[in-house]
Amino acid sequence: QLLLALLFLNSAASAALDSVANLSRRNRLDKPSIMFPFRRISLMLLAALFVVVDSFSFPPNTAQNKLSQALQMASIAPPQNDSIDELSHVLSSEQIKALVKLGSNPETQKIINGFGMWALFVSLITGPIWMAAMGIVESILDSNPNLDPHRGSFDKTGKVWAHAWLRMTNSYPTFSGETSLLREETGPCLYVANHASWLDIPVLCTVLDPVFKFIAKGELQKVPCVGHQLTGGHHILIDREDRRSQLRTFKQACAWLEKGVPLMAFPEGMRSKSGRLQEFKGGIFSIAKRTGVPIIPISLSHTHAVM
Repeated sequence: QLLLALLFLNSAASAALDSVANLSRRNRLDKPSIMFPFRRISLMLLAALFVVVDSFSFPPNTAQNKLSQALQMASIAPPQNDSIDELSHVLSSEQIKALVKLGSNPETQKIINGFGMWALFVSLITGPIWMAAMGIVESILDSNPNLDPHRGSFDKTGKVWAHAWLRMTNSYPTFSGETSLLREETGPCLYVANHASWLDIPVLCTVLDPVFKFIAKGELQKVPCVGHQLTGGHHILIDREDRRSQLRTFKQACAWLEKGVPLMAFPEGMRSKSGRLQEFKGGIFSIAKRTGVPIIPISLSHTHAVM
């Protein structure tokens, strides 16, 4: 359906733009065709977005159906039994069905399968929209500093993007436990979670409703969209190699907690390459000890397998 729609729109757009180009040349306009390739590509991308969103027709909203669809999109064989919990969070190379492999070392090799290609396509489609939304909100907040001192409206753009990205990639996280602690305003606290995948970030953004601030590594500010979200939302960035940066991070974290804003951190300090839990760093918990705020643990499962 998507390929047919793109083929039709590309043909129609090409014919229309060629007509305009001929008319422009006839009227002797300067540089008549500079913008034509850009317009053609924009039409194709916009058509792809509309067709993709419109083509989602899901069966009944059961966790098993959603899991089966996600596994099918990721080119992974679905489990043979009816129990989701028995699906391992670590996949074998046969289950991944890689389309592209970069590098020869199995420990550092980068692998892209069908789901990875689709996730990249969705990111390229939604990224510019997210960037535009952040730019508009940031300009309003910068001109009115007292309008939203916690930058919650700016962070909301990231939460909306996370919801849209997960839906377009057919990823539907399920939640269990004391979720009221994550959905309601509970005052200053420290959320901590295991970290095994890039998918952890959008998943957390869909479950944590209150305004909160990430404690993240400084290198992320170079990542498109994500870096803008972290810096524009005044999240806490730490340089793990700089002792002064660690002290500055500690003071920033305490300041946010004193203002009543919760923090979100990964005590492992980095993503787990194997998907298994790693040793915790002590710095995160010293912040909670210093300020006396409660620690709310969050367990993320299967995100390593999905990505």
